[in-house]
Amino acid sequence: QVQLVESGGGLVQPGGSLRLSCVASGSIVSIFAMGWYRQAPGKQRELVATITSGGSTNYGDSVKGRFTISRDNAKNTVYLQMNSLKPEDTAVYYCNAQLRPRGYSGYGDYWGRGTQVTVSS
Repeated sequence: QVQLVESGGGLVQPGGSLRLSCVASGSIVSIFAMGWYRQAPGKQRELVATITSGGSTNYGDSVKGRFTISRDNAKNTVYLQMNSLKPEDTAVYYCNAQLRPRGYSGYGDYWGRGTQVTVSS
């Protein structure tokens, strides 16, 4: 069974920083891409950032220049460094991985349960 577990969320003041982590565990053969999405109350889930196993990254327009995604392939872990946080960054942040579990021939989408990030003074 595959699990994605996020950590690092919390309450931070505007202009502050947070670092999120997500570890993928279980019977995993390989992971193609990992990333972060977020969902604010009353809004659709949106892309924050993704990173492939080769290091190619993609960012949502609203976080470019402020957030940085990184990955430790050996630890099946993805990180999101969030700087210059704004109140509009408040949301539940979900970890995503496109991975191939043991016993399967293809890749599937897997999600964590989410971690709350609140930016408020």
